[in-house]
Amino acid sequence: MLCFISFVKCLNVYGINVSPLHILGITPPVMTAEVPSAPPAFDVNMYGYEGTTVGDRKYFPPPPDSLPYRESEPMPAQTNWNIPAISEDEAKEAFIEYAASKCCYSKALARDLVFQDLLTLNTYRYYLETFTESRSSIWKTIPYRGEPVDSAMYGAAPSPWDMRVEVPEIFKDNIVRIKVPHTSTVKGCPICGCSGRRPCTQCHCLKKKQCQVCNGTGSQFTNQKCSSCSGTGTMRCNACSGLGTTACTDCGGTGKLLTYIELQVKWKNNIFEYVVDERTGFPTELFKAVKGKKLFVDEQYLVMNYLWYKKEGLPHGRIKKSNLNAYIYLFF
Repeated sequence: MLCFISFVKCLNVYGINVSPLHILGITPPVMTAEVPSAPPAFDVNMYGYEGTTVGDRKYFPPPPDSLPYRESEPMPAQTNWNIPAISEDEAKEAFIEYAASKCCYSKALARDLVFQDLLTLNTYRYYLETFTESRSSIWKTIPYRGEPVDSAMYGAAPSPWDMRVEVPEIFKDNIVRIKVPHTSTVKGCPICGCSGRRPCTQCHCLKKKQCQVCNGTGSQFTNQKCSSCSGTGTMRCNACSGLGTTACTDCGGTGKLLTYIELQVKWKNNIFEYVVDERTGFPTELFKAVKGKKLFVDEQYLVMNYLWYKKEGLPHGRIKKSNLNAYIYLFF
């Protein structure tokens, strides 16, 4: 090993461009600069999908005539309700039941509880669910494997909101991705130069690698020939099976790419919850876990403002403000 290193140094001194691979009987190939990974050029001005790129998705607002009108929907009927006051016995029974549900709570305190003052109050939870649909597009690239190409020769691409998509269960998030018809094209892969092969990153086109058992010396133990490489100090590269190149990961070894516009339809359930704070010192977030009693439910394409319900005792002003804050919080 010492002699080998000295020999290499001596050759370098005399200006001969020799690497240790020559000494091992391997001729290094002439390596060309690898083409940086970059997507092929796309038609960013395709009609109906102007501005669609490879990276960020392009969002398209729905056409005005697709929005429903509130006047055509029936008004929801008001619900009559009475919220009874809680007596001391009912309050004590609820306290005992709560203590019994906890493993380390004593019910004795609840049974011996003496009320000095019992304040009855009602609070209200405003729960707004807005189920929205958005549509966006992006250019996609996949390996081309000989399948039929639905190009612009077969017609114009339908606009984003003309694509028919089955609506999923409402008030549940969902995403559907669709290949837009008549937007497909086939192009040569710029990464591998349409060859379908790329230099092996493990052996750098040498087809062989240094033996891991003998570390390239060709021997092991007490000058015995290495049983793994048969004394050559090198082994066939398993990454490329000794070919020096591997299949291009961008085109899958075909040398061609199929590009098309992908339409993403996204349904999202936007939730806003508001609990009226009666300023009693009781944490309002604890009310979110209480079932309570439903006073009214309105489910429409476009729901009316809550102020339509003129029920005495309800905090219309604060709920109206929370309604405005909900849309600012969810959509701006």
